[in-house]
Amino acid sequence: MNTIDILCVGEVLVDFIGHQTGVLINNTRDYHRYIGGSPTNVAMNAARLGLNATMIASVGNDGFGDYIFERLSNVGVDTTHIKSLDDKSTSVIFVSRSDGTPDFIPYREADSYLYEEQISTDTLSKTKIFHTTCFALSKNPAQELILKKAEEAFHLGCKLSIDLNYAKKLWNSQAEALQVIKTYCKFNPLIKISEDDMLRLFEKELPHDEIFDFFHNEGVETVCLTLGSKGVKLSQKGQEVIEMPAIKIDEVVDTTGAGDAFWSGFLFAYIKKKNVTECLDVALKLAALKLQNVGRLPDNINILSNLL
Repeated sequence: MNTIDILCVGEVLVDFIGHQTGVLINNTRDYHRYIGGSPTNVAMNAARLGLNATMIASVGNDGFGDYIFERLSNVGVDTTHIKSLDDKSTSVIFVSRSDGTPDFIPYREADSYLYEEQISTDTLSKTKIFHTTCFALSKNPAQELILKKAEEAFHLGCKLSIDLNYAKKLWNSQAEALQVIKTYCKFNPLIKISEDDMLRLFEKELPHDEIFDFFHNEGVETVCLTLGSKGVKLSQKGQEVIEMPAIKIDEVVDTTGAGDAFWSGFLFAYIKKKNVTECLDVALKLAALKLQNVGRLPDNINILSNLL
């Protein structure tokens, strides 16, 4: 029995999102605190959509760590595999509030320390989707462990997923990032990328078909390219590219976590065995909902009623 719908592996941290809109961090005067981390957002969204979501992560044995456990538990995410470290602080990121790709400064400690006992073979054998991020893969010892466990999960019949949220400042080099990404691609994950991610990763603007070909040639069957206000393109190897427009909204309040909301919706529909067009439709609806709220999706709405 696959009792874990989605196993989210990687960074859980505290986001301090700027209160002033449309300014970089050097001009941001004050911040509001939110739970953050891309796989964390996906886990929380998934739990609120009624899925069994489990988080594999590490925090500091501190006030921020306590806050994270409380927030995750409140929405029903399984936190039994989150490690609380006495000698490391909970990771923190300061983020500008923006209607584009936000500026950020990371202060990383606990998030990059994952351990073998946190991801057992028994856990992987119960998992439908193993999801991680480029952020989580950017630093050891987490990088080595995630790649090892991703391979094990693949051989156990688990579907892999990754958000390639590449940021140069998190990696030792672009060459290392490409090598790690190619290694993960061998396990045929569902891939979510954005135009901004690809511009940063390849350090030049590439035609969309070249981006798709790059990943297909590395062994990936399904690649989802988000285009912000222009919508999304999805390429399945050997098939015609699917394009869908973004849902029109009156005002973009905050873009932080919009990609995570999109991918949460996609994976939710995928687990429910919807076809890719239906997966994209649900994903776009959830992203639109997120863009109208600061931080993560609000507590006072029934997400499912907005999707189905």
